[in-house]
Parts: sequence; C-alpha cells; structure tokens
Amino acid sequence: MRQHATGSATPHRVRQLTALAALGLATAVAGFALDHAGLPSSYLFAALLVGLAAALTLPRVTAVPAVLFRASQAVVGVSLGAQVRSSSLSALAHSWLPVTLVSVGTLLISLAAGKVLARVTFVDEPTGALGMVAGGASGIVAMAGELGADDRLVAFMQYLRVLVVVLLTPLLIPILFPGHHGGSLPGQSTLGDVKGWLLTIGIAGTGWFAAGRVHLTAGTLLAPMVLAAAVVLAIPDGEFNVPDLLQEIAFAGIGLQVGLRFTMDTLRSLGTLLLPVLASIVGIIVACFGLALLLHATADVTLLDAYLATTPGGLFAVVAVAFGAGANTTFILGVQALRLLVMVLLAPVAVRRLTAGARAQSRLAPDEP
Repeated sequence: MRQHATGSATPHRVRQLTALAALGLATAVAGFALDHAGLPSSYLFAALLVGLAAALTLPRVTAVPAVLFRASQAVVGVSLGAQVRSSSLSALAHSWLPVTLVSVGTLLISLAAGKVLARVTFVDEPTGALGMVAGGASGIVAMAGELGADDRLVAFMQYLRVLVVVLLTPLLIPILFPGHHGGSLPGQSTLGDVKGWLLTIGIAGTGWFAAGRVHLTAGTLLAPMVLAAAVVLAIPDGEFNVPDLLQEIAFAGIGLQVGLRFTMDTLRSLGTLLLPVLASIVGIIVACFGLALLLHATADVTLLDAYLATTPGGLFAVVAVAFGAGANTTFILGVQALRLLVMVLLAPVAVRRLTAGARAQSRLAPDEP
C-alpha cells in the first residue's frame, strides 16, 4: 500500500513542479518586460498577473508550496530591514520628535482611511486597514493572510497606491517646486555580492526559526526584518544589500501566492472598489502633504525634503526623484525607512485590536429574533 501511495504521489509532484516552473518562467518574462517599461515592483506585479491569469483560466492550478511562501516572506523581511541605514537615521537625530510624530501620524491616517473604506464598501476592517497602510507594501501583503485580511484585496489596494504615488510624484515636483525635476536612481548588480547573499540567507533563516519558536503572528516576515535592521544599525560595517535576484524571486513567490487565490467573484469586486480606493489614496496623499507642512515647520528641512520624506509609499521611486531634484536624500531615506518600520511593526498590532474589538461587539450584540 505504501509503495502504491508513493508511486501515485510522484506524478502529482512532478506535475506540481512542472506547473510551478512554467509559472516561474512566465513571471520572469513578464517581469523583465514590465521592468523595462519602467513599472515599479515589476516582478511582483508580473507574478500577480501571471497567478491571476492561471487561477482564472487553468482548472486545479497548483498553489505555491508553503515552504516557498515562508521563505519568500523571510527574504522580503530582510529586504525591508536592510533598507535602514545608520547614516540616514543619524541625520534625524536633531529632528527625532517631529519625525516620529509624522511616522505615527501616517499610520493613524492610514488606519482612519481603512476604517472609512470599510464603512462605505464591503471590505472588512482588517482588509481596509492593511490595504490603506502607507508603506511597506510587499511586507503588508505578505502578512495580510495571517492577520485575517483578504490578501487579494490588500494587494490590489497596496499596489494601486504605489502606482498612483510613483506616477504622480515626478509630475507634481515641477508644479509644486519649480526648478526641480525628477531623476533616476542608479541600480545595483543583479547578482549582488557575497556579503549580501550570506547575510540575507543567514538572517532570513535565523528569523524564520525564531518566529517559529515564539509563535509570533506574521513573524516569518517581522523577525527577519527586525534582525536585519539590528545588524545594519548595531554592527560596524553591517550595512548590506539584498541581491536583486534573490529579492525578485521572493517578491515573485508572494505575488504568485496572492494571484493564484483570485476568483471571478474577487475580480468583479475590484471594479466596485476602484473609485472608493482611489478616493482614499488621494485623501492619504493630501493628508501626508499636511504632515509635510508640519515637518517643514518643526524641523530644519526644506518643504521639498519634507514632502518627499512624507510621500505615502514608493520608497525607491521617491529616492530616485530626490536624487534628480537635488533634495536631501539622506534625510528623506531616513524618514521613509523609519516610517516603513513603524508601519510594518505596528500595523499587525492595530489590526489585531480591530479584530478583537469587532469580535467583542459581536458577542455583546443582541441575538436577532
């Protein structure tokens, strides 16, 4: 019996690996094309589209293996933590209070927008809150399912926000700040270096193991992120870059996981969500500009620096614009990195409180006759 079961499982495993390889190849081709078209997060977008197409057209399409999805979460966590730079954070030393208030304020604005969205649409509060969190899109999407949110809708809202911010920022700079213009950020090597590979794999593995030991919600992403930030900040010469190749594979793993879970009902619901979500994104952008005015008034920075530092998302695109506009990139990157950590670390706490509050209200509500 055991031999028969093993023999029957082998063809299924082969089909699963073949399907994953085909999806991976399609993602690589689509990601390469989108990257050359200038789309941000091109390989994650590509994986979402490939996964969605496969889910809607192929019966019994394979799912991303749990171990691959967990590994992708861990690498994305390292990528987020590695963006912290001691040189950037030290530039914030004299403005730590207004910068901290702006970071927390952005989270509160995001949660408020998510709550309003949940009131006027069919999405629940955890999904609305995580969908509107302004920063760390890949990390938020990666942990959404574990926090009880619909990761498909969260991905749609998060990457629509990133797309809007990335498209609008270079257009608004010449209008709001005449004499300045956008630019491009020099890229790093696709393969990276030995230091980047060793630290990424080591930190991801250690964080993954630690998260399993303490049973932390969304810990597969959060633990590696915290460890990576600690290495960068606490160890001399600890700064490193996650190799692009490994990072894009991780993004693709998360994108496929989310995309393969789409259904026709989910796709139809996106149409009804488009206008409310766009309105919420515009509201967040306007509110964050208000935070920029506050930062400009309380810290020794120009309004351009404050505006780019508080832009709700699109970190790499914002830094690229900052380079081209001659802005203070060290300060901007420091504020953006700090805000990213605040978002990804505190968003799960806020969502758990929302979920607990909703459950408590449902228990207190009188039974219907």
